[in-house]
Amino acid sequence: MYLDKAKKAEIFEKYGKNGATDTGSVESQVALFTYRIAHLTEHLKEHHKDHNTARSLTKLVGKRRSLLSYLKDRDIERYRALIKALGLRR
Repeated sequence: MYLDKAKKAEIFEKYGKNGATDTGSVESQVALFTYRIAHLTEHLKEHHKDHNTARSLTKLVGKRRSLLSYLKDRDIERYRALIKALGLRR
Protein backbone atom coordinates (compact mmCIF):
# COMPACT_ATOMS: atom_id res chain seq x y z
CA MET A 1 0.00 0.00 0.00
CA TYR A 2 1.36 3.39 -0.95
CA LEU A 3 0.05 5.27 2.10
CA ASP A 4 0.63 3.47 5.38
CA LYS A 5 0.46 4.76 8.95
CA ALA A 6 4.14 5.67 9.02
CA LYS A 7 3.89 7.82 5.88
CA LYS A 8 0.76 9.57 7.19
CA ALA A 9 2.46 10.25 10.52
CA GLU A 10 5.47 11.67 8.67
CA ILE A 11 3.27 14.04 6.64
CA PHE A 12 1.32 15.15 9.73
CA GLU A 13 4.56 15.64 11.69
CA LYS A 14 6.05 17.81 8.96
CA TYR A 15 3.04 19.98 8.13
CA GLY A 16 0.80 19.80 11.22
CA LYS A 17 0.80 22.55 13.82
CA ASN A 18 1.19 20.32 16.88
CA GLY A 19 3.20 17.41 15.50
CA ALA A 20 1.95 14.00 14.44
CA THR A 21 -1.23 14.25 16.51
CA ASP A 22 -2.52 17.21 14.49
CA THR A 23 -4.47 15.47 11.75
CA GLY A 24 -7.22 18.03 11.32
CA SER A 25 -5.45 21.27 10.55
CA VAL A 26 -5.82 22.68 7.07
CA GLU A 27 -2.08 22.47 6.43
CA SER A 28 -1.85 18.78 7.28
CA GLN A 29 -4.96 17.91 5.27
CA VAL A 30 -3.72 19.80 2.20
CA ALA A 31 -0.32 18.10 2.48
CA LEU A 32 -1.98 14.68 2.66
CA PHE A 33 -4.21 15.48 -0.31
CA THR A 34 -1.17 16.69 -2.27
CA TYR A 35 0.64 13.42 -1.61
CA ARG A 36 -2.40 11.40 -2.69
CA ILE A 37 -2.89 13.57 -5.81
CA ALA A 38 0.71 13.01 -6.85
CA HIS A 39 0.32 9.25 -6.44
CA LEU A 40 -2.93 9.11 -8.41
CA THR A 41 -1.45 11.26 -11.17
CA GLU A 42 1.42 8.81 -11.60
CA HIS A 43 -1.06 5.92 -11.64
CA LEU A 44 -3.14 7.56 -14.36
CA LYS A 45 -0.10 8.15 -16.56
CA GLU A 46 0.24 4.39 -16.88
CA HIS A 47 -3.47 3.44 -16.69
CA HIS A 48 -5.18 6.17 -18.66
CA LYS A 49 -8.45 4.23 -19.06
CA ASP A 50 -9.00 3.97 -15.30
CA HIS A 51 -12.00 6.29 -15.12
CA ASN A 52 -12.83 5.60 -11.47
CA THR A 53 -9.39 6.78 -10.39
CA ALA A 54 -9.67 9.80 -12.68
CA ARG A 55 -12.92 10.77 -10.99
CA SER A 56 -11.40 10.26 -7.55
CA LEU A 57 -8.49 12.46 -8.54
CA THR A 58 -10.84 15.20 -9.70
CA LYS A 59 -12.77 15.06 -6.42
CA LEU A 60 -9.54 15.16 -4.41
CA VAL A 61 -8.28 18.19 -6.31
CA GLY A 62 -11.59 19.94 -5.59
CA LYS A 63 -11.33 19.17 -1.88
CA ARG A 64 -7.78 20.50 -1.77
CA ARG A 65 -8.81 23.60 -3.66
CA SER A 66 -11.67 24.35 -1.26
CA LEU A 67 -9.38 23.92 1.75
CA LEU A 68 -6.82 26.24 0.18
CA SER A 69 -9.53 28.82 -0.51
CA TYR A 70 -10.65 28.57 3.12
CA LEU A 71 -7.10 29.07 4.34
CA LYS A 72 -6.55 31.97 1.95
CA ASP A 73 -9.64 33.74 3.30
CA ARG A 74 -8.71 33.12 6.95
CA ASP A 75 -4.94 33.62 7.07
CA ILE A 76 -3.05 34.70 3.95
CA GLU A 77 0.38 34.24 5.53
CA ARG A 78 -0.26 30.59 6.44
CA TYR A 79 -1.63 30.09 2.92
CA ARG A 80 1.49 31.53 1.28
CA ALA A 81 3.79 29.50 3.52
CA LEU A 82 1.90 26.29 2.71
CA ILE A 83 1.92 26.93 -1.02
CA LYS A 84 5.65 27.55 -0.91
CA ALA A 85 6.35 24.47 1.25
CA LEU A 86 4.33 22.14 -0.98
CA GLY A 87 5.48 23.68 -4.23
CA LEU A 88 1.97 24.34 -5.51
CA ARG A 89 1.47 26.95 -8.17
CA ARG A 90 -1.59 28.95 -7.29
